[in-house]
Formats: sequence, C-alpha cells, structure tokens
Amino acid sequence: MTLEIKEMSKAYGGLTVVDRVSITMEDADIIGVIGPNGAGKSTLFSLVTGFLDGKGGDVVLDGKPLGNASAVERAQAGMVRTFQVPREFAHMTVRENLMAAAPGQGGENLMTTFFRPASVARQEKEIAGKVEETIRFLKLGVVADTPAGRLSGGQKKLLELGRALMTGARLIMLDEPFAGVNPVLIEELSQKIRELNARGIGFLIIEHDLGALSKLVSKLYVMDRGKLIASGEPAAVLSDTAVREAYIGGGAN
Repeated sequence: MTLEIKEMSKAYGGLTVVDRVSITMEDADIIGVIGPNGAGKSTLFSLVTGFLDGKGGDVVLDGKPLGNASAVERAQAGMVRTFQVPREFAHMTVRENLMAAAPGQGGENLMTTFFRPASVARQEKEIAGKVEETIRFLKLGVVADTPAGRLSGGQKKLLELGRALMTGARLIMLDEPFAGVNPVLIEELSQKIRELNARGIGFLIIEHDLGALSKLVSKLYVMDRGKLIASGEPAAVLSDTAVREAYIGGGAN
C-alpha cells in the first residue's frame, strides 16, 4: 500500500490553512504528522479523505489518482480516518458499533432481504465473526455489550480503531489517538497499531504526544501555519531548530 499526497491546499477567504503540502508513504509505513495547534493538520486529513474540497493537489493511493472521489469512494478504496473526538453511536453497544461499521450489508436493502435471505444470513454471520475477532484483538470483550457512550477515553479510541478495521481499510488516518488516554492504554494502542502495520495496514497519525509518537513512527512530517517545515526520522526532526521554534511559538505541548 502506497500513498502520495500531492500539493494539497485549502483556503478560507484570504487565509490559507493548508499550503501545498506533500507527503509520501511507501510500503504500508507508519508516519506521523505534528505541529502546533492551528497548523492545519486536521484540515489536511479532511482534504485527503474527501471530507473537504481543496484547491489543487491530488491524492494517489496505490498508484491510482483519487481526483474528485468522494469521502465514501475513498473509504471504499481503503482509506479511512478517525477524528480528534470519537464519533461513536453512544447508545449502541461496542458490538453494535462494530457491526454497523461493516460496509455493503445486504440486510440494509429491502429487495435483497426479501429475495436473497440466505445470502443476507450468510453475510450477517461473516460480519458477526469479524466483529468478535475485532473485539478479541482489541481486548474489548469486557465492554462488548456496554453502550459506547459509557466507555473511557482510551476504550473509545480502541473502538474507533475497531470500526476502521471493520471497513477493511488498508490505510488508517488517526487524528490524535492518544489524547485523553492513560499511559497503559497508549502503549496498548501503540502495540495494536504495530501489529496491524505488520499485516500490511498503513497509518498516518496526527498526535501531540511526541514521546509516544516518536517511538511508533518511522518518519515525521511537521506543519506550521499550513506549510510543511520539516520531515525525516523522528530524532532528527525533533532536534531541528525550526521545529522547536514552531512549537515554542505555537504554544503546543
């Protein structure tokens, strides 16, 4: 799985919030995107995943330009994102949240349900099996039947990752997965990301916890005021003078 983000830009009126940003991922890597608050990181994610329209630029996934593909079409191509604030179905259980994330469910189509009940039943069994496998992998068994709104911050982040897995994603873009998560769950979540990456899933991660992130990624890209100001191996990037000045000036943690 490869990803090329080419010259992505976004402006609101006269304010450019993402300015010709390019990022490359090869061979299902784990890459971090950092920068002070307001640097344009989350806006970049929304542009790449089709939640926002930009000005110019393109996204190329496995050599295929996505052009004007919608967010749904990009998800179908294997690119899925999470958000800073988890968007779980609060009144549904963890198991139900995971089941709802599975794409292309025949049971949602009245004609298919009526004329092909055996096919629908077979698919529902397959989805249920994948749900249980995901619950086991993420160690969410204890809360599997708990309404998602009652989960801790860390458990909600694990659920977000699980819902991305249920879509069959090959590239998962995580927006601050460690925010509001205790150190034990941060390490557990990091380990799950490593295991999934070993299976061939790529990750692009926005995060302010630079200590945890630098242990996880092979490369960091740094944004400030909409522009890329540095990229490279974590140790080199974090010691870069321009990066240090951007964080001090931006007041980020």
